[in-house]
Amino acid sequence: MLLKTSLRSFFAHKGRMVLSLIAVVLSVAFVSGTLVFSNTATSTFDKLFAATASDVSVQPPKPSEDDESGQQAAVKPPTVPIAVEKQLAGISGVKSALGQVSVDNAVLVNPATNKLVGPTTGAPTLVGNWTDTPRNPTRLTSGHLPQGPDDLVLDADTAKKAKLNLGDKVRVENPVGKHDFTLAGIVTFTTTNPGAALAFTDTATAQTELLGEQAFTSVELFGDGSRTNDQIKADVLAKLGGGFQAKTAAEQKDENSKAVGQGLDFMTYAMLGFAFVSAIVGIFLIVNTFSMLVAQRTREIGLLRAVGGSRSQVNRSVLVEALILGVLGSTIGIGVGLGVAVGLVALMNAIGMDLKAADLQIGPDVFVAGYALGIVVTVVAAWFPARRASRIAPIEALRDHGTPADGRANLIRSIVGLVLTAGGGAVLVLGAKAEKAAEGGKMLGLGVVLTLVGFVVLGPLLASAVIRVLGSVLPALFGPSGKLAQRNAMRNPRRTGATAAALMIGLALVIAASVFSSSAVTSTSAQIDKSVGVDYIISGGRTAITPEMMETVRKTPGIDHITTQEFFFASKLVLPDGQKVKNELTAVPPTFFGTDFRPTTTAGSADAVGRGTIGIGEVFAKDHNLKVGDQVTVDYGKGHTQSLAVGAVFQKGGLYGSGSFVDLETMGKVVPAADRPPVWTFFAKASPGTDVAKTLTALEDGLKEYPQLNIKDQAGYKELVQGQINTLLYLIYGLVTLSIIVAVLGVVNTLALSVVERTREIGLLRAIGLSRRQLRRMIRLESVVIALFGAVLGTGLGLAWGVTAQRVLRDQGLGTLSVPVVTVGLTLVASVVIGLLAALIPAFRAGRMNVLAAIATD
Repeated sequence: MLLKTSLRSFFAHKGRMVLSLIAVVLSVAFVSGTLVFSNTATSTFDKLFAATASDVSVQPPKPSEDDESGQQAAVKPPTVPIAVEKQLAGISGVKSALGQVSVDNAVLVNPATNKLVGPTTGAPTLVGNWTDTPRNPTRLTSGHLPQGPDDLVLDADTAKKAKLNLGDKVRVENPVGKHDFTLAGIVTFTTTNPGAALAFTDTATAQTELLGEQAFTSVELFGDGSRTNDQIKADVLAKLGGGFQAKTAAEQKDENSKAVGQGLDFMTYAMLGFAFVSAIVGIFLIVNTFSMLVAQRTREIGLLRAVGGSRSQVNRSVLVEALILGVLGSTIGIGVGLGVAVGLVALMNAIGMDLKAADLQIGPDVFVAGYALGIVVTVVAAWFPARRASRIAPIEALRDHGTPADGRANLIRSIVGLVLTAGGGAVLVLGAKAEKAAEGGKMLGLGVVLTLVGFVVLGPLLASAVIRVLGSVLPALFGPSGKLAQRNAMRNPRRTGATAAALMIGLALVIAASVFSSSAVTSTSAQIDKSVGVDYIISGGRTAITPEMMETVRKTPGIDHITTQEFFFASKLVLPDGQKVKNELTAVPPTFFGTDFRPTTTAGSADAVGRGTIGIGEVFAKDHNLKVGDQVTVDYGKGHTQSLAVGAVFQKGGLYGSGSFVDLETMGKVVPAADRPPVWTFFAKASPGTDVAKTLTALEDGLKEYPQLNIKDQAGYKELVQGQINTLLYLIYGLVTLSIIVAVLGVVNTLALSVVERTREIGLLRAIGLSRRQLRRMIRLESVVIALFGAVLGTGLGLAWGVTAQRVLRDQGLGTLSVPVVTVGLTLVASVVIGLLAALIPAFRAGRMNVLAAIATD
């Protein structure tokens, strides 16, 4: 009986459920599509690694995290002696042992255009020797394999993108040097192309040109099936002793999958996070839908109670309707999610990752997450209206169409909302004043949650006050339509507050992200203007800077001098009390501070670093009670240590407020050249009186053979930073758009159901002289006021969150607050547009009502 009643009610009001259904579909589609894409990408790489891994891979020792071995490996990869190949070939169960050379520190260049060949971001460029392994991921499809020192084989996808044909020249550049090859063959992937560029030479050439020695980067073993991989691995380690790694096929697959998964996880969790935001926004839409349906069905509920229906039955009846909505929305959403996954696959293919839409992996987690999200969201959202419906007394429901206001509940709601908002505001203030970013970040997160929940709870109370102000000009500008619109928006504060809250969440995220990004750009620009004296910044991206590159810059007309820096990421400082603390250290030349950079110090002098002392950050000095003159021991790794006095303390929040600095010459006294890290970025200073722009052009011309380099003057570097920040900002905008779309549906839904609810009232207004045009204007103005109310709340919250975030990170380089006034203004204007668009259909339907039929409606 209960199910039959719920089904009849659901299908009787199915038209009023459509927008709620769409909200559920969008949220579930985003979640399920993200999971399908993640599963597909993970499965694709798992298959690739499983299909191509050797049975046992013998590799050099893993670089130590306690020294700069990892950085040094980027210049000179660790190797396996050439004799190991023959040594391992005789192990029982080994069918073949193949020495391989494979490096990711080389770049491919088209000499005809001086443009990079292969991906510039994301997937790597791998260059090595061609070996015909039993599980080769590629096969020759054109030309021939490398037969001499000038032959190069390239994968087909890379050759196609670079428009290279057989016989064309390709230059390989790496720290060992440069070598021009002729494209002799093209190979095609037999498995999925992960997006990397693959290039092969013969073994001797690979060793000479890529490693600079007769060695391998690994020896791959393939068994004959008589013994397990673990048994072969044990024999390998026993035969070689220490100093090598041996990994079975399963271990190789797990390691590679973990590395790929780390990159995919960030994207997956970010998208899921915004999908859940849209789901939360959808809750407000569904709450309003069921609240209005319950209000419209008050007499029906009274009759149900009068004929014997219990409170629990009324409650369950509404919840069953929500369950039906959730199941239906989830089912459709999962289907739409497959389309989302196909779109994400296409997007990844556009940036270089080769995935197949035909290989979509739809696992149980997709259905579990999709149905769980859709059903939980709808049932939780409908619980509040269901609870109110069950509390309606039969006689009261039959006598009065509508539910009475609960003054006590409103009072409690107001108190709770004020407490949450005030508490959240206080937490945000404490976070902004926190000395440490980690502590401030935790308070920021808590403050965001408390203020958001507080504003949602306070929505009805704020609706009456704020809309009274926002709508005060409507009567003067639009006459009766404006006055009616203002009163309609204030008529049901709870409904208006819930509708506006949905829009508030999305716009608050937009404003907060805008404040953060604007502050980041402004702070970076201010720091460059204040502290940077060099004119040019040259970075190698994923490749190290070579002496030839620096020499080219040094000889460029108009360049006064160049400045290098060497980062010791694994360095440690031994404090006077014996405590050893990890602290990233940078070795710089004497001209670094004073001539090339102008840091602010709180104690000592920056140029003291060039006289054999160490400079440390203000926060580090405070945390460890260090002052100028104190002796610390620098541990550079690999047993290289040096005792230095503190000569400068750099102000926090500046370019050099963290980490520590020593002079290159001072460091060079204890660290041999072989153990020093590579140079990743260096700087150049123009000669006095030189035209900086013309010299930049000369630099770009001189370095055109190195397209991997990023060459910028100060203005260009500012633009680069702004572009990187804007990319992140636009990504956030794109993801927040989903929640804003759901919020707009909420406004449309509220107005549409409100029109149905006020059918008789609209008929009476028309009967006493309100024209269709005035009626439509009234609906539009009501929509605009509600949207503007949500935008005002969202702007207030977003500004509070953004300002707090800037203050939390003030000592991490975000020292200047910048509020994007234009963005705030555009957000308010956009809310007006959203209101107008949301009112189009409800206003049109209201205008077409038959006056007599509307008056006759109960």
